[in-house]
Amino acid sequence: MSAASAEHHDHDDHHGPAPGLNRWLYTTNHKDIGTLYLLFSLVMFFIGGGMALIIRAELFQPGLQLVDPLFFNSMTTMHALVMIFGVVMPAFVGLANWMIPMMIGGPDMALPRLNNWSFWIMPFAFLLLLSTLFMEGGGPAGGWTLYAPLSLQGGDSFAFVIFSIHFMGISSVMGSINIVATIFNMRAPGMTLMKMPLFVWTWLITAFLLIAVIPVLAGAVTMLLTDRYFDTSFFSAAGGGDPVMYQHIFWFFGHPEVYILILPAFGIISSIIPTFARKPLFGYASMVYATASIAFLSFIVWAHHMFTVGMPLAGEMFFMFATMMISVPTGVKVFNWIATMWRGSMTFETPMLFAIGFLVMFTIGGLSGLMLAITPADIQYHDTYFVVAHFHYVLVPGAIYSIMAATYYWLPKWTGNMYDEKWGKIHFWVSTIFLNVLFFPMHFVGLAGMPRRIPDYSMQFADWNAVATIGAFGFGFSQLIFVYVVLRCMKGGEKATAEVWEGADGLEWTVPSPAPYHTFETPPAIR
Repeated sequence: MSAASAEHHDHDDHHGPAPGLNRWLYTTNHKDIGTLYLLFSLVMFFIGGGMALIIRAELFQPGLQLVDPLFFNSMTTMHALVMIFGVVMPAFVGLANWMIPMMIGGPDMALPRLNNWSFWIMPFAFLLLLSTLFMEGGGPAGGWTLYAPLSLQGGDSFAFVIFSIHFMGISSVMGSINIVATIFNMRAPGMTLMKMPLFVWTWLITAFLLIAVIPVLAGAVTMLLTDRYFDTSFFSAAGGGDPVMYQHIFWFFGHPEVYILILPAFGIISSIIPTFARKPLFGYASMVYATASIAFLSFIVWAHHMFTVGMPLAGEMFFMFATMMISVPTGVKVFNWIATMWRGSMTFETPMLFAIGFLVMFTIGGLSGLMLAITPADIQYHDTYFVVAHFHYVLVPGAIYSIMAATYYWLPKWTGNMYDEKWGKIHFWVSTIFLNVLFFPMHFVGLAGMPRRIPDYSMQFADWNAVATIGAFGFGFSQLIFVYVVLRCMKGGEKATAEVWEGADGLEWTVPSPAPYHTFETPPAIR
């Protein structure tokens, strides 16, 4: 063995990827960590989905048939916590880990060890959360908002729930700091902020939102903890506290959190639509400003979740108009996506189908949100199934569809293999049909007065609930197609070309096409 090869061999022993499990435990590679986040999110998706199916099975017909009402409350609470903190956020962080360094021309994330740590906190946080279901008194049953004083009545599991939420928050804040540091410090020469792909922009803004609001949640749940175990009375009226104060603090976190769950989706859709329309994104700068506007406005609309608590009229008016203002930058985005598709050479591969599904159904969710912004109307809609229909139309075809679109879009780049297009399209159509069968009837029963978070209901709501439950099981089981497509693609298949999607480099639209008649923007020259 020559000296050079011996030295190379020695170097590999110390610094090469360790075999098997060690590689994944100690990895500081942004792609490995991105993969871990995405796989963790997929596992939690099926756990949270299983909880949703328990809820829907109980609601298939009136009367209590399957589960104890307290366990039902635990399921509604845990389903939300798992889906928000265990599915959507980790999936977006996984996509950020995978794609941001490549999109800005950086070698890796700025803080690789912190990156490893922020992932490995997550499984422990969720083991802690899920373990509460096996404790005396059962899991948390006060709704995912953990409203005082209801949430303070739970069993011994309460402290574990709070502890797990702290862990999730630490993980999110560390991941966000890493993303901000990466975007500001690791860009290739010439990659100015206004040349960054929109996915990078949306994540930069999302990371600032997370850093701003996660400590607010931590403060709120810590006050709950001291109210429960240390005889403070922050939220107890008997001791001079105010339960409505908890709602203000929680929603000051909770409303920006809703945008944390959707802004990265906007970035994904802004990458996919130009690729399959084979046109540059219409109005890049306006998309950046719209995203920043949405982020700013998200801090001043929190009390639209609280129109029924007895706020002064001036407060209700302010929050109503501020909420309606958010529809302006959101409308700008929807218009820009449609304008990008206008007169484009469109093809409808699976990522594009999910992107268009996102556009149509997210807009339905946005319109019902505008209805909920109207104070006198909201007083009627509040805590009915109409609200459940609204936020599921925003989060399932919004956040979940965008994650699936991103997976199909970037899988060839990640694995080197092409996924099975036929099964991808089947997955989209089956999911979309069942999704609407599941959530659309909830608008009807909500407007008819069916309250949310209840295990039993009045006879007149029976038919639509049965329809929704059939939709839920159809949607849930159709996600097995997704797992099949992804696993098959990871194992092998037709090799992906260097330019995965014709007319794009698999990342962003860069190849100019002939300018269509009545084009909105001149295609950029290749730099």
